[in-house]
Amino acid sequence: MHSLAKLALFGLAAVRQACAISPGFPYGSEKVRGVNLGGWLVLEPWITPSLFDNTGNDAIVDEWTFGEYQNYDTALGVLQNHWNTWITESDFAAIAAAGLNHVRVPIGYWAFEVGPGEPYIQGQLPYLQNAVTWAGQNGLKVIVDLHGAPGSQNGYDNSGHRIPYPEWQSNQTNVQRTDAIIKQLEGMFESQTNVVSIIAPLNEPAGYDGDQILSVVRQYWYDSYGNIRYPYGTSQQSNTIELIHDAFQPLSYWTGFMTPPNYQGVAMDTHIYQVFSDADVAMTWPQHISAACAEQSALSGFDLWLIVGEWSTSPTDCATYLNGRGVGSRYDGTYSGSTYVGSCTGLTGSASTFSAAYKTFLRQFWEAQVISYEAAADGWVMWAWKTESADEWSYSAGLQNGWIPQNPTDLEYPSICG
Repeated sequence: MHSLAKLALFGLAAVRQACAISPGFPYGSEKVRGVNLGGWLVLEPWITPSLFDNTGNDAIVDEWTFGEYQNYDTALGVLQNHWNTWITESDFAAIAAAGLNHVRVPIGYWAFEVGPGEPYIQGQLPYLQNAVTWAGQNGLKVIVDLHGAPGSQNGYDNSGHRIPYPEWQSNQTNVQRTDAIIKQLEGMFESQTNVVSIIAPLNEPAGYDGDQILSVVRQYWYDSYGNIRYPYGTSQQSNTIELIHDAFQPLSYWTGFMTPPNYQGVAMDTHIYQVFSDADVAMTWPQHISAACAEQSALSGFDLWLIVGEWSTSPTDCATYLNGRGVGSRYDGTYSGSTYVGSCTGLTGSASTFSAAYKTFLRQFWEAQVISYEAAADGWVMWAWKTESADEWSYSAGLQNGWIPQNPTDLEYPSICG
């Protein structure tokens, strides 16, 4: 590297790390290596398809309809059993044993409050508290991530309510309710920043839907900064990091946004998948790896701490219900308007059906992404720790079947990106 470029990079790193606060983890100097506890406190049909299939009702496609179209006591019983069994203390021990240092815990607004006419079932908060306790006991840091907001910030089933167009940004009451929840969340954990080091005030707001939602999102990031970083009603700052999301905009859109010295303790979250477009699923395995390596140029030099907070080893959208319950896959042409690429057989489901060549690819794809996200960003949080029937997405299945190493620094292909 040219010496002037080295100096410039050193200067950027120094600015980013000149932090007036004491975070619970040395962001910027140590790499984030983590996993998402997806499908636990926010239901996702593709992570636990049995919970949805067992209802016998095709109209139940998200957590909203899970409460709306079932007997309350029946639904509550299923949810309580799920919360008690899907993630337990033993998972936290296994995550720590795998050399990881962070867990990201998605949770919906309805865990905190439910408005009139909203059919959500509550009871998640004790499990969030359990997660924090178990993380602390196992030396893990927690990113608490508000995954669903009133009105839905993206219309995805994983926001709690699958709808054609997000409504969160179109109603100021929705935003005010979300602000109040972030205040409550920070209040719960402001004294536990040695464990809950980060709060992410909103997952994946749909910035691609235009300037109106982007302007609301930008203001919401500012408001959340006050709620997360200044929770005491005084000039005293907390030690909690605010993790904002790129709202599906290029990082260049956010250059200079909420940067030091005027803002301290802000990090950027970006999510990288290669499965949610026809072009993505049409790529060959070597092309997927090349695309992962190419992310280094897109990620490098950003002016906030940068975490790739979701990514996957899956090269296809074949996992059942990944695109929504009752919705097909682009890869095999069953998704409306898509073009057939190939059969999903042997590419999703149990690892026992995966070929040796596929497992080798999964290992190479995992390593290419880890190398890129550590070289050009401040680390990564893979999606997800476990799935019922989509092992290509599962960190724990990767550990068990050899395409994820027992320690994330133990690379078989350290030169895969050149």
